[in-house]
Amino acid sequence: MKAVVIGCGRVGSAVAKNLLAEGWDVTVVDENEDALLRLGPDWRGGFVLGHGMDTGVLEEAGIGDAVAAVVSTTGDNTNLVIAQVLRQRYEIDTVVVRILDPARAAFYAERGMHTICPTQTAISELVAAVRTSRRASSEAV
Repeated sequence: MKAVVIGCGRVGSAVAKNLLAEGWDVTVVDENEDALLRLGPDWRGGFVLGHGMDTGVLEEAGIGDAVAAVVSTTGDNTNLVIAQVLRQRYEIDTVVVRILDPARAAFYAERGMHTICPTQTAISELVAAVRTSRRASSEAV
């Protein structure tokens, strides 16, 4: 199965390596050639240098054959535009997009986009940790 990962930062590179390890045919797109270093010397997937909003770059990455795409660049707006292009123009059913702004992530999720918001996840986990710690302290008394 073919997957395209757009953005090769800490998140995108880790997703790409995990999918490749699971047997996916993975191509990563990033506009910084040095991002390829994040994939490591054993990287056996593809890498296309360019911007994820460039349809020529997407096609070079094999987007036409992809059954899944992960969009994880540094910008929420960029991620949203790319994700919409992937869903509408290339009709990819599984498009997962990282959105840092919780309100924006919720807005687009309510409209059917598969969003992941690490900011909201961190907030939820931190609050839960404080609650758990407080409960444990209260019960110990």
